[in-house]
Amino acid sequence: MQADHLTDIAFAALPLHPTLQRGLTELGFSHCTPIQAQTLPLALEGRDVAGQAQTGTGKSAAFLLGSMHHLLTQSAHGDTGQPRALMLAPTRELAIQIHKDAQQIGAYTGLRLAVVYGGTGYESQRQQVAAGVDILIGTPGRLIDYFKQHVFNLKSIEVLVLDEADRMFDLGFIDDIRYLLRRMPPPARRRNYLFSATLSHRVLELAYEHMNHPQRIEIKPEQVTADRVQQSLVHVSNEQKLPMLVGLLRHHAPLRTLIFTNTKRSAEEIQTALIANGFNAQTISGDVPQNKRERLLQEFKDGTLPVLVATDVAARGLHIPAVSHVINYDLPQDPEDYVHRIGRTARAGESGNAISLCCETWVYSLPDIERYIGTRLPVLRDADRFVATDFIRPPRVYREYRPHPRAGRPGHRPGSGRRPSGPRRHR
Repeated sequence: MQADHLTDIAFAALPLHPTLQRGLTELGFSHCTPIQAQTLPLALEGRDVAGQAQTGTGKSAAFLLGSMHHLLTQSAHGDTGQPRALMLAPTRELAIQIHKDAQQIGAYTGLRLAVVYGGTGYESQRQQVAAGVDILIGTPGRLIDYFKQHVFNLKSIEVLVLDEADRMFDLGFIDDIRYLLRRMPPPARRRNYLFSATLSHRVLELAYEHMNHPQRIEIKPEQVTADRVQQSLVHVSNEQKLPMLVGLLRHHAPLRTLIFTNTKRSAEEIQTALIANGFNAQTISGDVPQNKRERLLQEFKDGTLPVLVATDVAARGLHIPAVSHVINYDLPQDPEDYVHRIGRTARAGESGNAISLCCETWVYSLPDIERYIGTRLPVLRDADRFVATDFIRPPRVYREYRPHPRAGRPGHRPGSGRRPSGPRRHR
């Protein structure tokens, strides 16, 4: 972590519980980031906080320290074994990351932690929650599932955390969030922390409705995107996108590169092409089983998998250290997604590179992106030199044709998907 990414406020100067201080010392964390410096003192005073800061600036450590300090310094008043703190995340990857951070920061606290999310481990997660937990982290769907089965209740909640609240709206989780909030003690009887990369009107409405006079904290950089990200734009035809991608990867010799695309089908095509041209690459998307996604992310973090192709499922909330390059194979349709994508590099004060391929299909997203970030993306000069002249184009894979189960039967109309109830009557 770069020293100039931090403030002058030391963790040791804050009245944090000794076990938390010990955990921070062993992790090598000495000084607060700007969002931590402004929110932690408020949290330690018992104030509710609605915080906004760029991705990768330490928001999770801020709410974890505030939540754990409260649980360690206040006596439990609820039922034994029931969660005292609930932390909600919009994606499985983010929930897992919060749990990992909580384990490291709270290594000496004795607090019991559990994380629940869909896609895998249904029974094992259920048993872990049923055994008793102090801090419960998870995605809304799996949490509501266990709640309705009476695996746990929300009567003892003392701390509520909403992380990436704006993403909750984007993914359609807001009704689930309100379902859980209405079953907790009222806002005045719990601590409430809301953190987000953007504090839109709808996020603030949620904050003021379900929090206790929250203190609004905004850490706004001079520019929307992280200032340590070197951004560049490459104009390329659709036909030349894959050869350009291969050439760029060869030029930069990726150690840890994230490639973002807009569709799952495109991600699969990119992976196939990269493997055919000698790269070790894998894909994560919504269709990849959760256990495989976790394994691929771990291999990517370890450096054994140098190239990871992803849809926007990985654009937020993941802390993957030392990502050297982010390549937008497709320009995102939402300008905010551009910021979150390139925020996967240059985290915690490090530097990074973000290269965006601007093709015929997605060029219409460029004006909105440049308007949102407040600057023109610099065009990479002489980009044609990066096109791989020896590019191996893999054969196109066609899906096996499977006839409809009722094909050939009387009354079946091709493409209808159902059998008509009777002859059509004309009026």
